[in-house]
Amino acid sequence: MKTILVPVDFSPATRAVLSAARKLADVTGDRVVLLHVVEPPVISTDYGLTLDMMHETLVAFRKTGEQQLAHLEQELATHEVEVSSRQVDGYPSAQILDQARRLRADYIVMGSHGHTAIYDLLVGSTAHTVLQNAPCPVLIVPPAPRKKTKKAVAK
Repeated sequence: MKTILVPVDFSPATRAVLSAARKLADVTGDRVVLLHVVEPPVISTDYGLTLDMMHETLVAFRKTGEQQLAHLEQELATHEVEVSSRQVDGYPSAQILDQARRLRADYIVMGSHGHTAIYDLLVGSTAHTVLQNAPCPVLIVPPAPRKKTKKAVAK
């Protein structure tokens, strides 16, 4: 049986990513492995986090991730998709690539947040890094189209 690795970050893009992975699994009969990467907290103040605070923050992130992964697993299981999940600590692109190799993933299905080119240049794009370095085909699910707002017309 083949493996579809599905990295999730619980953002609004997650729904579309799950839908695409489910459809692919329905067609191929492959199993889905949900992956959530718990990133280390970013310290952006002069005061920073104490080690105790950082540990507590990571514990809270892990617990929330486990709960949300369990919910997503249950949701996919109702569609008769063979599913499991795993959660790891680290930086998303590196961990996604590592897990793809460890699992010998046949596909990666992941979302793109649709950041601007400047954001991607300064911060980097997880999807771009995975796409460039993945050991298997990658399906990038685009972000939902942004709703156009009507501009008020001055009278």
